[in-house]
Amino acid sequence: MRMMKALFLTLTLGAPISVSSACAETLKVAGPWEIAGIEPAQTGYVFSRLQVAETLVTTDKQGTLAPGLAKRWTVSDDGLNWSFALRDNAVFHDGTKVTAEAAVASLRRTLGGVGVLSQAPIAEIAGEGGEIRIKLHKPFSALPAYLVHFSTIILAPSSFDGAGKITGIVGSGPYRVKTLTPPARLELESSGRWWGGEPGITEVSYLAVGQGETRALMAESGEADLVFSMLPVSVDRLKANPKLDVQIATIPRTRILKVNAGSPFFDQIEERQAISAAIDRVGITKVILRNADLAATQLFPPAMKGWNMPGVEPLTQDVEKAKALLAAVGWTPGRDGILEKDGKRFSVTMLTYSSWPELPPLATALQAQLRRVGIDVKVSVGNSSEIPARHKDGTLEMGLISRLYSIVPDPVGTLLQDYGPGGSDWGAMGWDNKEMQAVVEKLAATSDASVRAPLETQAAEILQQELPSIPVTWSELAIVSSKRITGVAVDPLEVNYGLSSIRWVK
Repeated sequence: MRMMKALFLTLTLGAPISVSSACAETLKVAGPWEIAGIEPAQTGYVFSRLQVAETLVTTDKQGTLAPGLAKRWTVSDDGLNWSFALRDNAVFHDGTKVTAEAAVASLRRTLGGVGVLSQAPIAEIAGEGGEIRIKLHKPFSALPAYLVHFSTIILAPSSFDGAGKITGIVGSGPYRVKTLTPPARLELESSGRWWGGEPGITEVSYLAVGQGETRALMAESGEADLVFSMLPVSVDRLKANPKLDVQIATIPRTRILKVNAGSPFFDQIEERQAISAAIDRVGITKVILRNADLAATQLFPPAMKGWNMPGVEPLTQDVEKAKALLAAVGWTPGRDGILEKDGKRFSVTMLTYSSWPELPPLATALQAQLRRVGIDVKVSVGNSSEIPARHKDGTLEMGLISRLYSIVPDPVGTLLQDYGPGGSDWGAMGWDNKEMQAVVEKLAATSDASVRAPLETQAAEILQQELPSIPVTWSELAIVSSKRITGVAVDPLEVNYGLSSIRWVK
């Protein structure tokens, strides 16, 4: 860790660039997301959202796929061959042209890693002229959506050493890295070479601040001009501040309990259903989130058209039902009221993290609610990296997490990752459902809405019944900005924060 911090203490990429001093004042941005390193599969979302690096495909503010570095794309009639035509005027921050060869090298590296692209049935990636050609083993309609994912950012050859190890982020966006001090600070400046033109503000400073109330105070004091992810209790106060603007958007993100379905505590459907029935979602959302409409009656929020199923039986609180379900599979109260079975107490640790500031108070509320049905929960608040680490080593019992279902704009991408064989860091653990896997495979192979609709319904019903991930609440994204700036817009998919469109108010 010390070596990494020393390496990146001051990381300057590309040749010096002269930028206009007309808007030399720095735009100060604060958010909860730490920069643990520069590997795209790990923290590429920071560089993508802040417009340092770009992907072939992006999304517009309605969540529709839109041209990124690729100005257009086509697919063959058999669905096996895709072609992505690059923009003619795209240039990397080091002054080299964004060529098909450079893009192919970057994508091949991504394909060989752990990102979502490795889940696509890709046989070959090649470049010819100004086009990138991707050949598939089988039809996969979601491929363009996969190329929106932050792990697929296109980096210049100078980003890598001779062994292919990444040494810096040399992208093609409107901003280039000036200095990077992990895990908290990133200084940006205009690249002066972006195909989309000069950004409205040429200097940007990003600071990772874990505590939501601290971010709120930074907005109020003027220490930050643009702040992401606010606690609802802070939003109420910030809305009354005449110097600030507050924007809120419902986003395709759900707070879920990730449980180890392979453990003796959660290996039976009845146990997971009991956990769900013990949760007072309406009470939690009213008190903590200040919006009862965010109670997650199913996994996918209403914003996910086609996936949220009005006809499915909603998840509701029923404490007596929860107790009966647990009793039916052999759990009986001990002397202190905690359930026991085969000499084992129903005592588990719930991991969560504070980069989403509402998670710790939600965990405390869940702890009290599960105690009512005889389940002893110990809450541990740490770093978000502990969730995937404990998934991999098999020691995770329960985790309260915030899961974004548009991390690939087509939700099939997340479903393939979360509920495929072996699950995923942020998805199922110890749950292997062949029916679900078959449904998702069929969804991935077609873009025909009439074929997808019944499959989407089937997938939603399996997840509602089996509960490998237990929904707790849906989410909103609150952005607070100073009235000194204009052009701020909420991206409901959290792909691109559009910093280049922001201007100082004259």
